[in-house]
Amino acid sequence: MGRSAWKRPLNSDWEAQLNTSPGTVTYEHPVRPAGSGYSACHAGRRWCCDRVLFFLIVVTLIPFAIGPDLNLLARIGPAILWLGALLASLLALDRLIAADYEDGSLDLLLMARMPIEIVVAVKALAHWLTTGLPLVVATPVLGLLLNLDPQATAAVALTLLVGTPALTFIGLIGAALAVALRRGGLLLAVLVLPLTIPVLIFGVAAANAAITGPMSFGAPFSILCALTLMSLVIGPVAAGAALRQGME
Repeated sequence: MGRSAWKRPLNSDWEAQLNTSPGTVTYEHPVRPAGSGYSACHAGRRWCCDRVLFFLIVVTLIPFAIGPDLNLLARIGPAILWLGALLASLLALDRLIAADYEDGSLDLLLMARMPIEIVVAVKALAHWLTTGLPLVVATPVLGLLLNLDPQATAAVALTLLVGTPALTFIGLIGAALAVALRRGGLLLAVLVLPLTIPVLIFGVAAANAAITGPMSFGAPFSILCALTLMSLVIGPVAAGAALRQGME
């Protein structure tokens, strides 16, 4: 009978090594560093706070540039909130896939049995939960700074809740292309911002229709929902195709 010997590894990689000496099998287990879970949670909370803080800065700086006209702020308030949410959502998209490319895990994800489209879709969903959803939660507070009444604030929050996933999944395509082309930064902005213009237009139009009219709220809101559903389908497929083509 052979005996098994267990010993602590020197690194954190999964390895199973077969000893050349007869009858002895050696297995090595990874040992997760103490506090690594806490560090990941702390980093996630920090990133979430950074997006909300950037959203707050954008929303508070624009009224200083416009002036103390409360009626004007109430009229353009939905556009200010949507513009701030757009910029905050795209703030960290360049790192959405680039981090996996830099540490080599993207190659493993491409070779895995799970389709890469599902992987990038889950990453985009996690990005929205830590970026888009906190912006929606912060909207009622920031609406007070723009002299928006509760009905207007609720309309803007609803349109952001429906529209921000589209911003994330459209940005997913740009993030995949930036990794595939080995370029980021400005290229990501040039690729993504023109594609987000329809979402911005119909999101602001739906919010304004609910506040002032005379257009009905249903028409632009339905188009906004359709854009979001299209991005949920097209975004992961296009990102997966770009990654497969660029990593070959």
